[in-house]
Amino acid sequence: MQTVFENNDTQAMIAESIREFAALNIAPNIMEWDEAQHFPVELFKQLGDMGYMGVLVPEEYGGAGLGYHEYITVIEEISKVDPSIGLSVAAHNSLCTNHILMFGNEEQKRRWLPRLATAEFIGAWGLTEHNTGSDAGGMNTTAVIDGDHWIVNGAKNFITHAKSGDVAVVIVRTGEKGDSRGMTAFVFEKGMPGFSSGKKENKLGMRASETAELVFDNCRIPDANRLGEVGEGFIQAMKILDGGRISIGALSLGIAKGAYEAALKYSKERYQFGQPISNFQGIAFKLADMATEIEASELLLHKAAHLKNNHKPVTTAGAMAKMYASEVCVKVANEAVQIHGGYGYTKDFPVEKFYRDSKLCTIGEGTTEIQKLVISRNILKD
Repeated sequence: MQTVFENNDTQAMIAESIREFAALNIAPNIMEWDEAQHFPVELFKQLGDMGYMGVLVPEEYGGAGLGYHEYITVIEEISKVDPSIGLSVAAHNSLCTNHILMFGNEEQKRRWLPRLATAEFIGAWGLTEHNTGSDAGGMNTTAVIDGDHWIVNGAKNFITHAKSGDVAVVIVRTGEKGDSRGMTAFVFEKGMPGFSSGKKENKLGMRASETAELVFDNCRIPDANRLGEVGEGFIQAMKILDGGRISIGALSLGIAKGAYEAALKYSKERYQFGQPISNFQGIAFKLADMATEIEASELLLHKAAHLKNNHKPVTTAGAMAKMYASEVCVKVANEAVQIHGGYGYTKDFPVEKFYRDSKLCTIGEGTTEIQKLVISRNILKD
């Protein structure tokens, strides 16, 4: 059995495959997509053909049938090139697709998973609202039973793929505000009357990963689209976010590695006072800190992956990995810009974009403060 300290052959093959794909299909378009905030749907169809949009989905439902060590490798390698693409692959896999995989009945799995796993469908996932944020119990989007349908009204914001997504798993309120058992998950499909997208966010970073509103205006959804029992939505969401933290940790790791590798390369090529700047301790020590913290992030992530693969409690380990890796990626991206000096502040070098993209990692799937709350509650509960 694989330990958390070694890569397996599948991970090595995935890494090589993604590097070749990214060099040909992602790298030449990074800044064009970023500046236009263009979400390259066709690229995700290609990634679906390669099996990377259904990494965790069993083969019987059309997926790759891989585990979390391999999943981390997928997100990390894509994010080393363009974190925006890594973020969208992560959201599709770990949120929308994984929610249906974990909580859908057999008919629901066979209905949606094969099309999500191949990226015939792009997936979205909705929990956050304008005035609730981490206070999910205060959500205002409601569903009221009407025969064998539900009538849904409200809106979700900061939703990845809200405009381009074909399927969205959305948690809505079916009970009283503040009741953790007063929320339920449903699967919405594009084209349902009363279901639409709203404002697209103009973001600091991750600009090629689409973020917008989902809007529900007397949307009628069949009860057959309900995931699990009425009132289980919030509990399901917390379990989904356990895996989501690993996703954002992997995204953070990829950003940190991409920024570090760019800084290391630049430090060996940039000469001052007749020698490469990597010869100066001020630079060399920065690189040493960066390499060490990246290594620690990777070990924390693969420990969480090991627990997840073996169906063991992962909430604390996932929160630790996400918190540490996201903070490290911001620090590493910042230091990479510093090592580049003035050039690091221009769009001619990749560290400028890594710097902008990195901040999302300390916010997405719960802020650093939320992760500390999760960790502290778990270590203090005994």
